[in-house]
Order: sequence, then C-alpha cells, then structure tokens
Amino acid sequence: MGLPIRKILIANRGEIAVRIIRTCREMDITTVTVFSDEDRNALHVRLSDEAYALTGSSASDTYLNQEKILACAKESGADAIHPGYGFLSENPAFAERAEREGLVFIGPKASAIRLMGDKLAARKHALSIGVPVAPGTANPLTDHDAAATVAAELGYPVLLKAAAGGGGKGMRVVRSAGEMTSQFRLAQSESTASFGSGRLYIEKYFESPKHIEAQVIADEFGNVAFLGERECSIQRRHQKVIEETPSAAIDESLRRALGDAAIRLVSTSKYTNAGTVEFLVTGDKEFYFLEMNTRLQVEHPVTEQVWNIDLVREQINVAQSKSLSVSGASGYGHAIECRVSAEDPYHDFLPATGTLEVYRMPEGPRVRVENGYAEGDRVGIYYDSLLAKIITWGGSRPEAISAMKRAIRETRIVGVKTTLDFCQFVLGHEEFESARFNTTFVQKYFINARRTSAPEHLAEAAVAGLSFYLENRQNPPAAVNDRSNGSRWKQKRTEEYNS
Repeated sequence: MGLPIRKILIANRGEIAVRIIRTCREMDITTVTVFSDEDRNALHVRLSDEAYALTGSSASDTYLNQEKILACAKESGADAIHPGYGFLSENPAFAERAEREGLVFIGPKASAIRLMGDKLAARKHALSIGVPVAPGTANPLTDHDAAATVAAELGYPVLLKAAAGGGGKGMRVVRSAGEMTSQFRLAQSESTASFGSGRLYIEKYFESPKHIEAQVIADEFGNVAFLGERECSIQRRHQKVIEETPSAAIDESLRRALGDAAIRLVSTSKYTNAGTVEFLVTGDKEFYFLEMNTRLQVEHPVTEQVWNIDLVREQINVAQSKSLSVSGASGYGHAIECRVSAEDPYHDFLPATGTLEVYRMPEGPRVRVENGYAEGDRVGIYYDSLLAKIITWGGSRPEAISAMKRAIRETRIVGVKTTLDFCQFVLGHEEFESARFNTTFVQKYFINARRTSAPEHLAEAAVAGLSFYLENRQNPPAAVNDRSNGSRWKQKRTEEYNS
C-alpha cells in the first residue's frame, strides 16, 4: 500500500473541481485549487482549503500551463494532483512530470495514457486484440491533402478527430471533398487550443448510430470492474447534452459483449484507475470501438447513482495502491443527467456570456446537482460553457424522466441563455421517451423546431429575475467573494512563471 494522500491539488475549475473537493472533505484530505484571473472569485476557489493564482485568462496561460500548476503544487506542499477532465487530464507528459516532482497523479500511468488516451494508439491496440474498430486511419494525418486522399478511399462522409483529446473538441464532419480544407484547419486549430496538439485522424462517419460508453475502473492488483454502460446519443456538435444509465436500447447480450470488450482493452493495456471506453452501436446491434477517455467523465454521476459508488473516492484509493471496493455486480434503477450549459440552443448552441443575476438549482427527492457557479458570478468567454449538471434517479426510466422534468421546471437562471429549454424539449419528445433516438436527434427533431411562445419555466424565470432586481436595487446582496466561512483560503501569485 502506498503512502496516504493528505493534500490534493485539483488542476481544474468549475463543477468538477467542486465535485472533487467534496469527496476530499469526506476523506479528510486537504484541497488546493488553482485559478485564472477570470476565476478569482469562482466557487471552487471559495470552497477549497487553499487557492493559488495562475496569472492570465486563457486556458493556455493557466489551466494548461504545466509549469505554473506544478509550481503551485510544490509551494502548497500537495501530495497529489487530480486533473479532473479536460485540460491536462489526458496529457501523459504532465502525468510524468507530476511523478518526477514526487506527486501522485490521480489517474492512469503515463504509459497507459499514451496507449489508450491517444486515439490513434488506442485504435491500433483495439485492432491487435480483436475488438471491432470503425474504419479509418491508423496514423496521424499530415495535412488536408492527405486527409482528402484517405476520405476518398473511405467514401464521404468522414469524421476528422483530434488524436490527443475528446469531449467533441477538434471534431468535424466532412461530407464532400470541397469541405476538407476548411474543416481540417478548423479541427486542427481547435485541437491545438484544447489539447496542445494538432494531430488529427479520420474515421468513417456513421449517419445514425447510438453512442454508448462503458465505465471501467481498475486497480494495480489486476482487478477490473465494468460498471455498466451509459447512453450518450443526445448530442450537439458531437458533445453530449443528456446522458443516462442503463441504455434502454441495449439488451443483456450486447451489454455483456460491450463489457467484455472494455475489460479486455483495460486488462491488456495494464490500465489502472477510472476510464471510459466509447463505442458506436449501429441499428443492427453491431458495435465499434471509438476511443478511450483515460480520465473521469463529465457524466460519471449517473453511474454513481445507479451503482451506489463514489468514483472520485475510488480514484483516490486506487492512487494510494488500495484494492477496488466494487465488483461487477449489477446496479439498480435508472439515472439521467442533463448538462446545463451557457448556450443558446435556438442559435446553433452558441456560447453565451453574462452575469448570473438569478441562479437557483433544483432540490428535493431523487435530485442531485453538480454545480460550479453561484448567483452573481460572471460567465466569460475563456472556458467551457458548462455551468452545472442536474442528475435524477428513479427505480425505473420513467421515474427518472419525471424527476428530471420536475427538476428543470424548478431551476431558475437569469442573465445568460442556457440549454434548459432544449433539455425539456428532449425529455418530452416521443423519440426520447420510447428510447428510439440516436445521435441524429438534434438534426432531425430540434434543429427545425420553432419557438411559438416562451415555455412556462422560462416565463417564470423572467418573473424571478424581475423580482431579484426589485428586491436588490436599493440593497445589493453581499459580495460573492466573501470568504468569512472559516476556510484556510489563501491566495498566491506565480508571476515569475509568466510566459
């Protein structure tokens, strides 16, 4: 057993940083957060025990800056780093540097990230052990001309994908040769900005598949647990908006096949800690390995609700060389997650900015909220648009859907446009209720939807916003950066590491 972890630096922001802080508190582990200029008064900063400044605003200057983050870890005396998801979470060089600095990296080893976190390496490995893989390239593309040559061989449409990342970033559908140059440049630029790497590859694009992923976790003693599948087919711009577990479209035979493939990929790659294996499932129940996310997923709470497990706690325990506390036993019930993002769903889900003048999350039975913001906070332009996640659980899928409909109606957000209206649309649609939907749902059913009148919950939110102004225009609320909660919060600067 390794040395106990007593202080963790969380190299992330927003709701995932808050999520990790809460588990650390239950485990009596001190938390250290880092923050950009934009996040100086953010919720994760206020909740942590210590906070250190990463001077700058852009992701490259702050949450992607390895030197600054490692300097903060050293100054704070942290034992370990939890990368959350996104940013540096799947960067093997960062995992190696952390280990060299004497820090425990709470995630897989760098060698496993290189093999399974890199999409091209993972494709090659899957092929070598007989796991079905979507047709595509085995090596990175050198330029748009090379991409066009491959696409002509595969047949359009094709999908350009970032080799170094996930979450829909650096991903573009190309439907004709005339689109290749522009889409290649856009995908490469986004991949470089998000992951620090512009390497791309091509897959054959399937028009109407299901996007199904398998949650796995493994320890260093050879134990691997498959914790069911998640249905992730409700997407916009190849990014998930609504997720659930289990998938109503997956039967026991296919579930076993997906689980067996996921476990084989983990076992043969000597992978440890939490990870997610993603598959495309066609209408005739054929499945293809897409990629592995070598980190905690945004949608991990639905698995936690059904399996009664804390995946962050398991991650920390595995990082301390402890055995898994879970096995492959079945979960119970059904859970759904809706991502609440600052986006305008009626204008191609464009990111929205503004001040959260009213920000009230739902409560009550069967509702869980993972939140990264507070009323009065400013939503800026520099980072992902995710504000919060609403998760509901029920003994059955209809119960979970009913709880989510109620939770969304109780949510009040004024100051920025959000995806709440879209989520309510999906939950009430017969294709969703019958589980017949696939990844084309947005294009088929929502893209042409027309707003005839303001939905009731939006009208109520407008009234709430008016009330907020009337109540506070004479006596404004206390500043949101009040830190009189007794935490050991302290602020450090790292100007000497400015680039």
